[in-house]
Amino acid sequence: MQSLLTSSLSPISDVPLFGFGGWMEAASKIDVYALGVIIAFAAIVFLLRLAIPKIGAIAWVTAKETLQQPLFLILMLVGLFGLFIFPFLPYHTMGEDVKIVISQGLTVVKLACVFLAIWTASTSIADEIEGKTALTILAKPVGRHSFVFGKYLGVMIAVTALFLILGVFFLNTVAYKLVYDAHESAKDVPTALECFAYVKGVVPGLCLAFFETVILTAISIAISTRLMLLPNLTICLTIYVLGHIVPMVVVSNAVETAPIIGFFANLVCAFLPILDHFNMETAIAMNRAVSWNYVGLAGVYSLLFACVAMALSIILFTDRDLA
Repeated sequence: MQSLLTSSLSPISDVPLFGFGGWMEAASKIDVYALGVIIAFAAIVFLLRLAIPKIGAIAWVTAKETLQQPLFLILMLVGLFGLFIFPFLPYHTMGEDVKIVISQGLTVVKLACVFLAIWTASTSIADEIEGKTALTILAKPVGRHSFVFGKYLGVMIAVTALFLILGVFFLNTVAYKLVYDAHESAKDVPTALECFAYVKGVVPGLCLAFFETVILTAISIAISTRLMLLPNLTICLTIYVLGHIVPMVVVSNAVETAPIIGFFANLVCAFLPILDHFNMETAIAMNRAVSWNYVGLAGVYSLLFACVAMALSIILFTDRDLA
């Protein structure tokens, strides 16, 4: 009787519950690297407060206020819930479901961080200008450029915190999806090394999504020096859509068939950021890895455009009558 019971249970015990096993090893490895990134981020924030006390103090207060907002908690919970259910949804893509999970996950992480950045930039600068709080702060020995730059760093600290939370969870769900699909299709379960190697290929996509957030945050800060929340959201959303669509129009046949469309498309590309550079969906669909050289160039592009947007925001805020 005992031998019969053992033989009946052995096939079940050989199969890890919900794909645990190799996935757990890969997840622990991902979390170790993520912990290192979080520690480095905390160290940078600490050094920022020591190196530039005035700007660091404004940045810290702005970040703390953002982290305490209900919006931060809502976006985090909604993002975690979406990332959690994506691996279990049927996509009917003939074994390529993980690509859809990656594409959707990157979009959720990026949109949550972008929305938090735009909302916080509008409330932390525009509302303080309207409520005369900015005038009180600037009455102290704090320059206008320090105020704007501190607000930008504060928003980016809060956005980076949300990005790290969602990003780490997203990488774990990608590793789990590989094991889950293998069990569902009765294929060989990938090892921890295979899961970790696949997840490493997704990290450049997260970096590109973060660089896009850096640009849109700087643009939102510049707009918030003159406009309130609703116009800021509208303009940033328009820039987001144009930044992804217009580059495709430039390389399409529409430029040759309709020169006026090509003229306006090139004009938009000359003044607005080309956000399609930070899009990883095409590379995912074609099984092409994104090189770190490309990620580095994209980072330089985002830094330069953010510097231009911040210079514009300082100019706009300098001429703003706060009284």
